[in-house]
Amino acid sequence: MRLLGLDPGLRRTGWGVVDFDGVRLGYVASGTIAPDPDRPIADRLVDLHDGLRQVIADWRPDTAAVEETFVNRNAASALKLGQARGVVLLAPALAGLDVAEYHNRAVKLAVVGTGRAAKQQVGLMVRTLLPRSAPDSEDAADALAVAICHAHYSASPRRLAGAVA
Repeated sequence: MRLLGLDPGLRRTGWGVVDFDGVRLGYVASGTIAPDPDRPIADRLVDLHDGLRQVIADWRPDTAAVEETFVNRNAASALKLGQARGVVLLAPALAGLDVAEYHNRAVKLAVVGTGRAAKQQVGLMVRTLLPRSAPDSEDAADALAVAICHAHYSASPRRLAGAVA
């Protein structure tokens, strides 16, 4: 199964693709979509959508997962992040993918083993779990972490079903 992890943001949206056979993870690709900050917000959202559509077309994931955003103290920043997050949820849904959402603590727990891990720990564990990966940004590393988390959580029901059968 090919999984697409997404770390939403208006300035930078990280994406990461991994293959998962139910036991082993394999790095496929990762990157960052960074719309021009000097463009109007509507144009930046279009750029974000088009970038995600291209990632989906290029890598053909079977499913997608998005990191839930935390509440920001700055209302204007939270609103802009919410708009970007809407596009990040919409693009894979329009492509016919199931889209899961994970709280950032669930992602950190799945990758590092603690829900309060620092960004550096997440990046280090992503590189450990996916040795061929070389994320171009923290956002891309976070997106790979979301994909790893999705692999762990999506495998649990199948493992349970196999154990019961």
